[in-house]
Amino acid sequence: MELFRIKRDIPFMRHALIFNAISVLTFVAAVFFLFYKGLHLSIEFTGGTVMEVTYSKPADLEGMRRSIEGLGYTDTQVQSFGTAQDVMIRLPARKDVSSAQQSEKVMGALKAQDDSVRLQRVEFVGPQVGDELTHDGLMALGMVIIGIVIYLAFRFEWKFAVAAIIANLHDVVIILGFFAFFQWEFSLTVLAAVLAILGYSVNESVVIFDRVRETFRDRRFGKMDTADVMNHAITSTISRTIITHGSTQIMVLSMLVFGGATLHYFSVALTIGILFGIYSSVFVAAAVAMWLGVKREDLIKPVKEKSETDGAVV
Repeated sequence: MELFRIKRDIPFMRHALIFNAISVLTFVAAVFFLFYKGLHLSIEFTGGTVMEVTYSKPADLEGMRRSIEGLGYTDTQVQSFGTAQDVMIRLPARKDVSSAQQSEKVMGALKAQDDSVRLQRVEFVGPQVGDELTHDGLMALGMVIIGIVIYLAFRFEWKFAVAAIIANLHDVVIILGFFAFFQWEFSLTVLAAVLAILGYSVNESVVIFDRVRETFRDRRFGKMDTADVMNHAITSTISRTIITHGSTQIMVLSMLVFGGATLHYFSVALTIGILFGIYSSVFVAAAVAMWLGVKREDLIKPVKEKSETDGAVV
């Protein structure tokens, strides 16, 4: 399906060096903020108090957040749990206050707002759980990267695999850099968004690389050099890119606007990842593959000439 078709190829690779210089600067800035400021980790990673409360009617989540923030908790997570009447509250750990004291203060504030609230359970999540989650998250990220490299190396060629991984890591680091710079809360849902962007971004690279392979194998484009092949492949997939990413971005923006605080940073991470995923697939992955020296011979096996003795009967 195509919304439109561009008859003349757009010279994307002509400006590849400039855009990749911008990418390098952005990447370096993201790494700098990651080391200088660090990520603002949620209590799933740092530890804290988890409370489950229930109401006799659907809970007013925004009112609960305002009541808890009035106690001085700015990093609290308040979200529905199972039904509209059940709510889970996550409070960051404090050195001078025990978990029991935290839950008592919060329940006092919630009862002042609505006397029907009842405490179902309260438990303390230690920082060792956060260390385990961090380890598991990094393991998951590493396994995804290794899987992508193996897949692309088998489907295309190792130069494409290297280019796609550089582009994907570019997207991931920039997402993390945004969260470090603005000190947005980095939670398990954000980690899930980062992993989703890895797969989403590589899909766009695969589509472009697949068109590159088709163009190399098409005899009509036999005189094209690598840069022109890249330009033709990207131009011919623009319509598909707009349809796919446009529809996805509409869904993500709807979550960002109407999803509330629970889905806010998840949607923010996806929005950044989708935008930079398009950019990196065009200007990073394709350009890096071109600079690595990918050529027609890498994707087309040479025809073996038959010798005079082939088929001879002895």
